[in-house]
This record gives sequence, C-alpha cells and structure tokens, in this order.
Amino acid sequence: MAALNRDTALQGINSNTLRGKGLLSVVKRNYAGWLIILPSMILLYYIIWRPIFIGARQSLFQLSGYNAVKFVGLKNYIDVLTDTFFLQTLTNTVSYVAWSLIIGLPIPFITAVLINEMLHGKSFFKFAVYFPVIVPGVAASLIWYFVYQPGADGLLNSMLYYIGLGPFRWLQDKAFTIPLIIIAATWNGFGATMMMYLASLQSINQELYEAARIDGAGFWRRVSHIMFPHMRGVVLLLLVRQIISVFQIMEQPLAMTAGGPNRASVSLALQSYNYAFVNFQTDKALALGMITFILLIGLTWVYFSMDKKINE
Repeated sequence: MAALNRDTALQGINSNTLRGKGLLSVVKRNYAGWLIILPSMILLYYIIWRPIFIGARQSLFQLSGYNAVKFVGLKNYIDVLTDTFFLQTLTNTVSYVAWSLIIGLPIPFITAVLINEMLHGKSFFKFAVYFPVIVPGVAASLIWYFVYQPGADGLLNSMLYYIGLGPFRWLQDKAFTIPLIIIAATWNGFGATMMMYLASLQSINQELYEAARIDGAGFWRRVSHIMFPHMRGVVLLLLVRQIISVFQIMEQPLAMTAGGPNRASVSLALQSYNYAFVNFQTDKALALGMITFILLIGLTWVYFSMDKKINE
C-alpha cells in the first residue's frame, strides 16, 4: 500500500511537472506575443480594473473625501436605492436609451445606405458626416445649447421669429428636454457609427446587386433581400453598443441643462457626478457607480452573447 501511494504521488508530481513545462513551452513559443500584449494588460489593469476594485471596496465605507472612516457594508447602496430621486433618475436614463433608439439608431444606417448608393461625391459626404465626431462632446453640447436657447437670441427661436411664430422654451420644456439632448448627442456621434455601417455595406458582394438589377429588382427589394440579411449581425451589435453608451450619458445633460428643468434630464452618470462633486458624498457616488457598473455588466454579457452567436 505504501509503495502504491508513493508511485501515485510520483505520478502526480511528474504530471504537474509536465504541465508546468507545457505551460512554460507555450509561453516560450509565444513570448513575442506576450511581450506585445503585456503593456496593454498593465495599462488595462491600472487604468480600468484597479480603479473598479478600489471603488467597489471604498463603496462599502463611510468616506471623508476619499479616506475611509468606517465600514458600513451596504448602507451606501441602500441610501442610494432609497433616495427619493433614484427612480426618477433611472427612468430618465431608460428614456435616454429609448429616445436614442428612436432618433439615433436609424439615422446612421439610413445615411450609410444613401452614401453607399451615391455614384459621385462619396468622399465629400463621408467627411461631412464624420466631421462632427471630432468636435469634443462638451463643445458640441454648448453649440446645441445656444441653438436651443429659449430667448430671441437662440438660433431656432430666431428662425421662428422670422416666419412669424412665437418663441419656444426648448430645453426648458420637460417633455422635450431628453429628445433634444439626444438629437445633439446623435449629431455629435453618429458619424462613427455610420462609417461602420458603410464599411459593412461595402463588404457585400457587388455581384449580388448586379444580379438583382438585371432581374429588375428595385431599390427596396435590394435592401430587403440583399442588404438586410447581410447587415443583421452588425445592426444588432451596434444596437447593444449604443444602449451601453447612452446608458452612461453624462456630459451632454451636464453642459446643456445641468439636469434640469426640475431634474427632468438627470441621468445615473450625472447623478453620480452630483454626489461626488456637488454634494461631496463620495461614498454614495461610488455606490451609484457600482450599481451602474453592474447594470452595464449585464448589457455587456448580452453584447458578447450576441457577438458569439453571430460569429457562429
């Protein structure tokens, strides 16, 4: 029995040694790849994952500034979730996402289709559509803030005066605040999404279009029978990416309305900013940030699941 145990132990040691050598050989064979990816992994840890881990730990403490004073467990989370305005803030964030799907989802796709169908001037229109993307988000928000100004100096109201109509309150009207902010955000960012759609459209085999034209297929038949089947995967992926991105909207409502009127445009990210830099309740800001992070993890899981199914 002792000999059997000794042989078994020796076999285990040998198998562990072989596995260690196998892992070492894998690293040696791919050391160039490991060296290339190592700086990115280090930056990813220090810039993204380390702050997340620190924030998750600090959110369990009562903080004075950024110094932990006392461990309070889930109290910060309970305070955030039971806050009078939390439900309104969450509803506003969902409303941002919904309006972004109504306004911001079809515009880049339609623009990409139109540019793809052009015979002349494609380069100019691609540049013209993409140009707003290079404008910083806060600068673009301030531009649209002056467009939406409620007084006679606002661009839209001056146009209304010119045709004999009275002024409109625009961003000061609770019913229109979020859609107007989404219009500004869409103008600022849809060019990048349009370029992705356009690249996907141009990857479709042109012989299919030629065969469809020969068969007498019109524009809408080409779209429904050729374009949509090839674009379905890209549309789904960009849809989930847009939901994740808009769920974190902060700089546009901060620059254009500061969350008003009457908190009608406060998002989860903006509320976290207010906790940290307006109310100086850093612990609550971290707790709300972690709640948002958990929600985004769920959306990201959906994104990767869809990506895997599409690739398969």
